[in-house]
Amino acid sequence: MATPPPPHPADPQQVPPPAEPAAPAKKGGKGMKVLRVVVLIVAAVVVKLGISYFFNSPVHAEAGDCVQVTGSENDPKVSTKECGDKDANFKVVKVVENTFDVNVCGETGEAALAQQWDQEKFVLCLAPVK
Repeated sequence: MATPPPPHPADPQQVPPPAEPAAPAKKGGKGMKVLRVVVLIVAAVVVKLGISYFFNSPVHAEAGDCVQVTGSENDPKVSTKECGDKDANFKVVKVVENTFDVNVCGETGEAALAQQWDQEKFVLCLAPVK
């Protein structure tokens, strides 16, 4: 039986280049993705509540101020106006703090509008602008 010839040294042109080192594993991987999602959700909620508060906050009118009341009886929209403004349809006669009871106006004014936002509540006693 014939013996195989001894192995020849490899040709340097046929040797593959050394392999690149493996990239280091990303730190946090899945945990960081979850954290990013949670942060985005919290940010969205904060923005939503902030916008909601900014656009739906109660009108802080004082006695003597004029307001425009629009919308339905169950969902009135109130905005302060200059008393000379053609859109002003009520004048605030009295403001009663810390209540949501529209009966506190009694005979004062023609209408009462209760406002509440979180812990803040008050009633605007209104008379029509003449």
